[in-house]
Amino acid sequence: MKGLYCRAGHAEPKFVIQETVLPDVLGSHLVRVQVKACGLSPLDLKLLNDVGIQRDLIPVGREVSGVVLQVGAKVSFFQPQDEVVGILPLDSPCSGLCELIDIDEHYLVQKPEKLSPVCVAGALRDGLSAYTALHTHARMAAGHTLLVLDGGSSFGLMCIQLACYHGVKVFTTSHTPEEHTFLEQLRPSVAKVIPVYKDQSELLSVVMEETGGLGVDIVIDSGVRLQEKESDERKLLPHKHDIISVLGVGGHWVTSHKELQLDPPDCRLLHLKSASLTFLNHEVWTASSAQQGRYLHILKDIVEKMSTGVLRPQPEEAVPLYEATVTMETVQRHQKKKAVVQL
Repeated sequence: MKGLYCRAGHAEPKFVIQETVLPDVLGSHLVRVQVKACGLSPLDLKLLNDVGIQRDLIPVGREVSGVVLQVGAKVSFFQPQDEVVGILPLDSPCSGLCELIDIDEHYLVQKPEKLSPVCVAGALRDGLSAYTALHTHARMAAGHTLLVLDGGSSFGLMCIQLACYHGVKVFTTSHTPEEHTFLEQLRPSVAKVIPVYKDQSELLSVVMEETGGLGVDIVIDSGVRLQEKESDERKLLPHKHDIISVLGVGGHWVTSHKELQLDPPDCRLLHLKSASLTFLNHEVWTASSAQQGRYLHILKDIVEKMSTGVLRPQPEEAVPLYEATVTMETVQRHQKKKAVVQL
């Protein structure tokens, strides 16, 4: 049986197919799953190093959907032939691209029958991140106003749909004319789509005009510009001062920027607004078992909302297993945000 692994000792990560063997005896709390689809997201090698996970070969592919083949003696949630979905923990020895994997039952939830394995494997990570940002960090409630930056991304789209479902007034930004048209046609509709590809400086003035000068309750970014002039690939990202400026009194800013630096004037402005800043770590739920029950509740709610059409991820075209190595190299270089492999 073969799986995809990353050899991280090179200047650039090298992805290789390796043979792997599962133990003959299944652990008492483990579930053996036949993988049907696996989502590919960029590996955060620095994060793995920070939490002390150092291996010659790092397993690749962690968002999985499949069918239970065998359960351990003490497994209580699942039985053979159950369709399941979940995210492998950071320290998992298994690659999600293996035909068979062993995973603890507490990382899995039942998959609704009408939800396709490819759809859920491709969108589960972004759905979890959106849920964490809006519910866990920002304490979203009906009547709030929300600015989602880069609403055309998979993560941004999940934030928009989840917020609209809960009665939040949503503003978002578009990075291309195609994204702008797509976002304006969303139903339920967003209050305003701001085309930052035309003029980045419009963001602050448009949001303040739309909110009567009050600002928004929540801002969720997909990256931040720390300097006025940065590389072309970051020029559409908002400047940190603009984000703080659009926040209303008591507002929440949820950022994905891992190395955000705030100057004293920025901190002063946050203090004047009594606003808060929260860092969104996409791996926080699987990095610790402290809130395992809450995590499983969130996963279950996400797949149910996908099944009922509340969350409607943009369809990902599945790639075959033999293209996984090349596809992962593209994802790791951020030339493609994500991919799904169908087994």
